[in-house]
Amino acid sequence: MAQMNMKEAVRDAMRVELKNDPNVLVFGEDVGKVGGVFRATEGLQGEFGEDRVFDTPLAESAIAGMAVGMGIQGFRPVAEIQFVGFIYEALDQMFIQAARMRYRSGGRYNSPIVFRTPFGGGVKAAELHTDSLEGLAIQTPGIKVIVPSNPYDAKGLLVSAIRDNDPVFFMEHLNLYHAFRQDVPEEAYTVPIGKANVVREGSDVTIIAYGMMVHTAVKAAEELEKSGVKAEVIDLRTLLPLDIDTIVASIQKTNRAIVVQEAQKTSGAAAEVIAQINEKAILHLEAPVLRVAGPDTVYPFAQVEDAWLPSPARVIAAVNKVLEF
Repeated sequence: MAQMNMKEAVRDAMRVELKNDPNVLVFGEDVGKVGGVFRATEGLQGEFGEDRVFDTPLAESAIAGMAVGMGIQGFRPVAEIQFVGFIYEALDQMFIQAARMRYRSGGRYNSPIVFRTPFGGGVKAAELHTDSLEGLAIQTPGIKVIVPSNPYDAKGLLVSAIRDNDPVFFMEHLNLYHAFRQDVPEEAYTVPIGKANVVREGSDVTIIAYGMMVHTAVKAAEELEKSGVKAEVIDLRTLLPLDIDTIVASIQKTNRAIVVQEAQKTSGAAAEVIAQINEKAILHLEAPVLRVAGPDTVYPFAQVEDAWLPSPARVIAAVNKVLEF
């Protein structure tokens, strides 16, 4: 075991898979000698060489397009999109070419690609650097969407993603890169894609979250416990495919739920979670399922982003509302 923060865990996942599989390649803007804008790939080029870890032009469409071509030829590309707001240039290659490759070819070709990108607010970054765009991806059949909340899951899920034969959109929250350290095995291991994790047991209400919002939910649950409310917190970990079975099992116990997401409220992951709850567990509910989310506005300038982001206080208010229904 080693103590790693999430950035180090992500780097170690790439390191072990570069070592284990000669077909794994890592590329993107400044990922080589510099080690990426957040140094998530630092040292990998020195260890594995410029043929395995290399820089690309400043062109996201070219990065994603090259990944599609390499995937068809049997490589396993790990392509970094430097910030989430830059994926718009690569959506055709990611969501049309890569996501539909196996379907279009009748199973003859796969797209075993991981598209890594940092996202998320609370770090006072510039416009387009901190948006939460997972809602675009989860509406796309053929691509898996992963959002880890801690170093252990980040490494295990990224190893699983690199080994997966379908494309994976792997989102790493900026505010979690250096947030805390955790015991992480130094060898390769996997965390299953499509399996949520109950991070806190409870009996009165279920709080469903992912990424940074898992920690916001846990803080809210700790405050609620002081007043006698036992909240169960579920970390989705994977948004597509969604582990609805774990969610339903929790709601059968608590009979109430809220969903917390950093992204804007309309559509998105929270809306999909609630829709599936209504389809599969509505008779177990004693109150409507509420959303705690960002407002339906463009992500704000740094001076006011703390007021824009979901907070433990807003989560607590939503919990109290469903408890009082």
